[in-house]
Amino acid sequence: MFLTKKHLARRTVLKGAGVSLALPFLDAMVPAATAQSQTAAVPKLRAGFFYLPHGAIMGNTSHGPSMDHWTPSGSGANFKLSPILSSLEPYKKYLSSFGNLENAATAGSVHTFTPATWLSATRPDTGGPKAHMATTLDQVMAKFISQDTPMPSLELAAETTVQVAAGGGGSYTTLSFRDAESPLPMEYNPRKVFLELFGEGDTTQERTSISHQTNSLLDLILDRTKKLKSEVGSSDRTVLDGYLDSVREIERRTQMAGAHDLSALKIPDAPVGPLDKFEDQVKIMFDLLALAYQADITRVATYIMVAEGTNRTYNHIGVPDSFHPVSHHANDIERLNKLVKIQSWHVEKFAEFVKKLAETPDGQGSLLDHSILMYGSNMSNSDLHNNYPEPNIVVGGGIGRMKLGGQHVVLPERTPIANLHLTLLQKVGLQRDKFGDSTGTIAEI
Repeated sequence: MFLTKKHLARRTVLKGAGVSLALPFLDAMVPAATAQSQTAAVPKLRAGFFYLPHGAIMGNTSHGPSMDHWTPSGSGANFKLSPILSSLEPYKKYLSSFGNLENAATAGSVHTFTPATWLSATRPDTGGPKAHMATTLDQVMAKFISQDTPMPSLELAAETTVQVAAGGGGSYTTLSFRDAESPLPMEYNPRKVFLELFGEGDTTQERTSISHQTNSLLDLILDRTKKLKSEVGSSDRTVLDGYLDSVREIERRTQMAGAHDLSALKIPDAPVGPLDKFEDQVKIMFDLLALAYQADITRVATYIMVAEGTNRTYNHIGVPDSFHPVSHHANDIERLNKLVKIQSWHVEKFAEFVKKLAETPDGQGSLLDHSILMYGSNMSNSDLHNNYPEPNIVVGGGIGRMKLGGQHVVLPERTPIANLHLTLLQKVGLQRDKFGDSTGTIAEI
């Protein structure tokens, strides 16, 4: 057998007449007789965590199971989505739902640290002068699967998390802690997110020009500092060494970002700032995240779809009431039905994002095939501010590591949500036997 296949490097470019053209991924970039797992074609896992405040309408109102609009039923061919989750019907084979999840870390907190404990399953220490909790699930994953991307993680929100009902802001209004004492702010200005992802400049032409100028400046700095280093004494060389190390790190990050071929992406012009229409604001954050996943700028993200304790109204779906006040439904049917509409609308926006991932090719599959997405809340019955049972689902193929077919997993009563977290950590390939207050894993997924 003769192997004559020519192998092209993944970053091969065509050059001529003073210009270069980056190539998309080609079969010729896989060496002959080489396993896909040893090439650039191996799929990269993406992870996302999408948060909705104020729980969901489940079977624990005074109306009992007849009012449960969240919980699916059945499994496999018999799997049936609930009214709130119905917009995910085209993708239900990717979906697992969980009954009887509890997060003891948020008990009694009302709204003050409900977001932060969703992905930490650790109760904050509020007695000290600064924030102290634990590294959240997203950041544990980011350190494992996203360190070779320009942005290890992305933290998004559809509106400011500074809300009076949630304590007027503070460290625990975020979903994400890099470590026990480092809360990461959630960015709700799409312009800032856009510029962080794609660079300064409102248009592609402007960004290209600025990028060229920046690269030339870095080269100039390096040349001059290297020459200067040969002309100064030892103490100054020590200072310069530290300076050069910093410059090299900036250059490394710049080159890493520049190595991503974005020519195949349809990147819009930069937005001017937060959008006036809330539906547009929610969507643009999803669109930016989809582009970030597609370009492999980041592989881990968190997104607060609307803030804890928000007074946001939903006139565009016929609910003029503010979300937080109506969440105190007092078992009133009219208020409960309004909450169902709000919660269904947010799932619809999430479903549109899932659709986009499903339609975006990613090697031998789609971005949805290569993602693990957790969607849900850290509250149960919003009128009571309780935390059991919590509404949470997982969607995505997880590069073949997630069970497909669609299912609602009825777990033992008061199963720690940290069991789900620990399971997802193992799904991304990080072998740990403990996370938060976990007592084990969930074998069904």
